Amino acid sequence: MTEDTVLQPKEVESLLESLETTLPEVSEEASEEKVAAAANEMLDSSEKLVGTLVEPTETQIKKSVKTKTTDVSTFAIGNNTSEKDISKVENENKFIILDIDLIGIAKNNSGSAAVALTTLKTMSSILKPAFFHTINDTVKTMMSPVLSASLPKTKNKALTSPANFTITHSQEADPLGQMSCVYWNGSAWLVDGCDVTDTNSTHTICTCVHFSTFSLIMQTEHPPEPDQAMTLLNRILVAVGLGSLTLALLTFALCHKKTTVATPARVNLCASLLLSHLLFLLVQEFIHLITPDKVVCSVLSGVLHVLFLSSFAWMFLETIWLLRSVLRLKELRSAQNSGPHWGYQCLIGYGAPFAVVAISAGLVPEGYGSERCWLKFDEGFVWSFLGPVCCVLGMNTILFVIILVHLRSAISKMRNANAKLNRTLVFKILMQSVIIGAPWILGFFVTDNKALDIVFHVLSSQQGTFIFLLHCVLNQEVQREYWSCFRKFFHANHP
Repeated sequence: MTEDTVLQPKEVESLLESLETTLPEVSEEASEEKVAAAANEMLDSSEKLVGTLVEPTETQIKKSVKTKTTDVSTFAIGNNTSEKDISKVENENKFIILDIDLIGIAKNNSGSAAVALTTLKTMSSILKPAFFHTINDTVKTMMSPVLSASLPKTKNKALTSPANFTITHSQEADPLGQMSCVYWNGSAWLVDGCDVTDTNSTHTICTCVHFSTFSLIMQTEHPPEPDQAMTLLNRILVAVGLGSLTLALLTFALCHKKTTVATPARVNLCASLLLSHLLFLLVQEFIHLITPDKVVCSVLSGVLHVLFLSSFAWMFLETIWLLRSVLRLKELRSAQNSGPHWGYQCLIGYGAPFAVVAISAGLVPEGYGSERCWLKFDEGFVWSFLGPVCCVLGMNTILFVIILVHLRSAISKMRNANAKLNRTLVFKILMQSVIIGAPWILGFFVTDNKALDIVFHVLSSQQGTFIFLLHCVLNQEVQREYWSCFRKFFHANHP
């Protein structure tokens, strides 16, 4: 095969596929020298094959070839090509776009020039980020496939001006990560002659003064070692909270006809908390099985988004019920027939969260499915959750202050008020503040404060426990029902 050989795309495609199967496999235990040698052989062979796509022309010719592991795009121009005819070189799915002064290069080569762009999809598993040697001990992640840019059948290969590569990231970028445009020098990844001129969460523009084999590598700090004690504590706390929510729902189901404790807001709050915490626990326990399937991970993050927003919506409705009960000068529970119609409550408790998630998914569908199967932090998408949460917590805080003012006024008018009654009311108020979400405010201040972090996790995970204690165990109506059921069971088994 000579330098002037011209092959048709189908022939090149067949030869590339044959090349992929005949090259020797590189074992995981192979030395860096052997790995580099195998990679260089693959790169040299594929570059020669890609060069055969280019043929002489007086105007312009575009060609492309696609195999399972390789995407190739070539663009050749001749003497009769004007600048307005030049378009950017890009691969088929626009994963990479090359902006190059091909007219200027052609002027230095008797009016003709050609450029080839090759995406080697599997080469990143051979030329790993470990070949990028840096002073700092950072975690290095390949953010694109290996890309090869060349000027086939062009004698003077000097670039008249730097070339710009717009590269789409192959995975989610860390906002705190440092992106590097690197090129392969035959034995290592280097940055000489290539600079990052612009980058965001999805794309990076590399400006290079020479052509070679390129890639994107992101450097991040080593993640801190997981706190095993904290992980175990979280599991225990979530398990206790889930158990309490289950007991509360069973109590509400058994006592709803004979007590006024099972309000729609309270029942649905328990159901939402139970489902959201249970699903979140299961997702995190089996995260290693879920993350490989991006669709499943994205769907689960959307479902979690709905469930957690629904929980906060029902916290708001529970605060409304509490305010109505205080305004009616009753105990810290609301009458079963007071408050808005259950249909309107469901519209707020479930309809509003679904609407938020539907709008979020419609506007930024790629915002779901982070590495932990939650919302991505890119471009502030996480505020589709934090925004509604802040609104609910803000409104609940204002309403709770109003409740305290009215409650203080009501107690001061009671003739039989005593210290024991005051202590009981204060205790119930503190428990109720946990139920309506007050501990979640601590979540905005837990950064680098382990003690506050523990308090936050304990209180936020035990909303179900406080609901069960306050509205079941300490509720006199429920206590009578418990006692009545116990007596019936005792008499049935001891006639």
